[in-house]
Amino acid sequence: MTEPLLDRRGLLRTAVGAGVAGGLGLALPQAATASIVDTSAATLAGPAGFPTYQYIGTPFAKASLRYNPTNELIFPCVRGMYDKIASPLARYYLYYAPHDAPGGICLAYGNSLGGRFTEYPNNPIISNNWSPHYSVSHVSSPHIIWNPDNRQFYLYFHGENTTTRMAWSTDGVHFTYHGRVLHTGVIPGATETSYARVFEHAVPGLGNKYVMIFMGVTNGTRKIFWAWSSTGKNWQFDPTPLVSPGPDGQSDVSGPTLVKRNGTAYVVYHGNSGNMFITEVGNSFDREVHLGVFHRPLAGAPDNGRSAAPSFGTDGGVEYMFYEAGQRSRSTIAVARAV
Repeated sequence: MTEPLLDRRGLLRTAVGAGVAGGLGLALPQAATASIVDTSAATLAGPAGFPTYQYIGTPFAKASLRYNPTNELIFPCVRGMYDKIASPLARYYLYYAPHDAPGGICLAYGNSLGGRFTEYPNNPIISNNWSPHYSVSHVSSPHIIWNPDNRQFYLYFHGENTTTRMAWSTDGVHFTYHGRVLHTGVIPGATETSYARVFEHAVPGLGNKYVMIFMGVTNGTRKIFWAWSSTGKNWQFDPTPLVSPGPDGQSDVSGPTLVKRNGTAYVVYHGNSGNMFITEVGNSFDREVHLGVFHRPLAGAPDNGRSAAPSFGTDGGVEYMFYEAGQRSRSTIAVARAV
């Protein structure tokens, strides 16, 4: 169920922020070494004091996966589990998915940045058919959060591209379906609403606990929108785009994530050029200050001119960026480290 539309520009005058997700980690293949880095892609530091990120490897060999129906992987989301549940499969869980039909929400796990991630043997953990709740062509774009109040994980995923759904779990592996949390009807004229990420953050004056940022397609153009919720289940949506592609010289933007630095909030996302961009939205989400290119993809493998859907984490004081690397229908999950 959704809640009434409200106007962001008139309503929001109070502070909001979302930190780079802590407690994340990724295990890299032993073969992932600096010798495969194209340093030409890391010549410029990121704007607003963010670091330059340099590719260091992939979490697993895509060709060796048991579940890989379309030879494409997108939308990584990594979470530390060691401080949330007893006896996890490993310290860190990595969620990802194919996009093209049938898709499927997948899981891999690993203990440190120095070793491989292991594919969960029963992938997908959520498929495109979940009777009696839905039967769709595909499910994809997983994003998971931890609710410490009820000790549950909330997993958001889309399928079809018009609908974002939520399921909950106590172990991060086995899920119970909740329902739809986002659909095209909440944004006037929208034909797609997907690629949602959710962050815990209370906005003073709204009575919320969570914020959501997602891609919406209106007038044939992909833009970034946002919403807020007190439960993570029922949402209020702003019909005004938070970030539009024009100021970046793009026709479409997507795959957003929320980060904070310098006492303010930013959205990092990818554009149709293959670059990632960054825009300051301010602590009240009432700004749209485009700061330019955040990260440039490698010309060669695995990026092949496209990097997208970033997910950030810090481990041992070092900042990492997990991202979708490569052109659509051939993409994989890659990792870059702050330099």
